Amino acid sequence: MGPSASTAISTPHTGGLRHSLAEDVYAFLIGCSLIVMGILCLHKAGLVTGGMAGIALLLSYFLPLSPGLLFTLINIPFLAFALKAMSPNFAVRTMIASMGVTVFGGLMPRVITVSEINPLFSALFAGTIIGLGILCLARHQAGVGGTGIVTLWLQKSRGINAGRVQIAIDVVILTVSAFFLPKDKMALSLVSAVATSGILIVYHRPGRYIGH
Repeated sequence: MGPSASTAISTPHTGGLRHSLAEDVYAFLIGCSLIVMGILCLHKAGLVTGGMAGIALLLSYFLPLSPGLLFTLINIPFLAFALKAMSPNFAVRTMIASMGVTVFGGLMPRVITVSEINPLFSALFAGTIIGLGILCLARHQAGVGGTGIVTLWLQKSRGINAGRVQIAIDVVILTVSAFFLPKDKMALSLVSAVATSGILIVYHRPGRYIGH
């Protein structure tokens, strides 16, 4: 076995393997569906969470609009920021992901109905799968828009961990929500936000993922 073969075996992923178009499409489908499923569970339990999902959920309890539609409307200025501050590739992918969340938000209630869900389970489960959905999109150079764009931009340009920044933003969102929701709902909403940010803190680290 020659030196080059030995080196290739010892560092098989040195250069990384670029995702194919099919892999990107698959990741977008998974990421958007996980996020929408999480929002559906939280909405049924009357909870909120952090980030764009939390803002959309909170407003949906007072406005005659679905969380998915509100998600899209609130997202518009953040997408404009992505066009200026991030790469064109990221901005376009984020727009596609945002539209995907909107489309899935309209389709999901037609294929699945959540008639009852334990609030604590909803907080943990929904928060986790929303985080996984965001992570899935981030691994394929996309965000879901909103505060996610800001956190990813700060991590890329300043090296600040996206999960920690998201926690700071979530504190603000949850503080505002505390004026409108009962204390028990707020406590569980905090659990949901921590579950989401926990996924990003643990798994969304520079160098942890070799694909790109």
